[in-house]
Amino acid sequence: MTGLEKATLTDLVTGRRVAVQFNPEEYSLDRSTTFAQLAVPGLSAPLVQFIAGNAQTAEMELLADTTEASPAGGPGSDVRRLVRDITSLMDINPELHAPPPVVFAWGSLTFTCVLTRVQQRFVMFRPDGTPVRARLTVSLSEYRNVELEAKEIKRQTVDYTKVHVVSEGDSLPLIAHSEYADATAWRAIAVCNGITDPRSLVVGARLTLPRLPYVDASGVVHQARPSREAS
Repeated sequence: MTGLEKATLTDLVTGRRVAVQFNPEEYSLDRSTTFAQLAVPGLSAPLVQFIAGNAQTAEMELLADTTEASPAGGPGSDVRRLVRDITSLMDINPELHAPPPVVFAWGSLTFTCVLTRVQQRFVMFRPDGTPVRARLTVSLSEYRNVELEAKEIKRQTVDYTKVHVVSEGDSLPLIAHSEYADATAWRAIAVCNGITDPRSLVVGARLTLPRLPYVDASGVVHQARPSREAS
């Protein structure tokens, strides 16, 4: 017979591992995606274009209790020490300038994430007011970066968005003309990359070149003008 496996939260920067005192009774997972709808006159339904996937989230309730001997000390010790072990995973790491990514692991579930919220409810106290039991509602949000995305999803279709590295003398109209045969399509590149001043491009910067027609977050459609060469 194997012992009870405890759920853990591991800081991926420092390697510090926090084992929960009591495994959660349940947890919930939520995943969603964002699509834009474009109404086109004459069609019975709007066109739908995928915008982006949203971060998967997880939520659970954890119990911390010091009414008996615990990692915080003897019976009746301050439970806030155990609570702090978990909430400290939201402290800003000096190297990242942000809270660290963590891994929540329990049985077959391994979830790379960041801790986004810990609601603390202290529900039992010593006569002097020291809390000895707390219920923590913990919210986790999936952690992704470019390296993880590239390893897990191999996008090799011809329609996938391209990347252009800015070189000396580049401008958005020139890039748009080279990519789309339409210099006026530069606005799609600007919107996709959050560029507010199209005249100031940084040499070496990597620009995403979206597939046209491109529907931005406001629902505006950007597309290339038909080429006149064939007329």
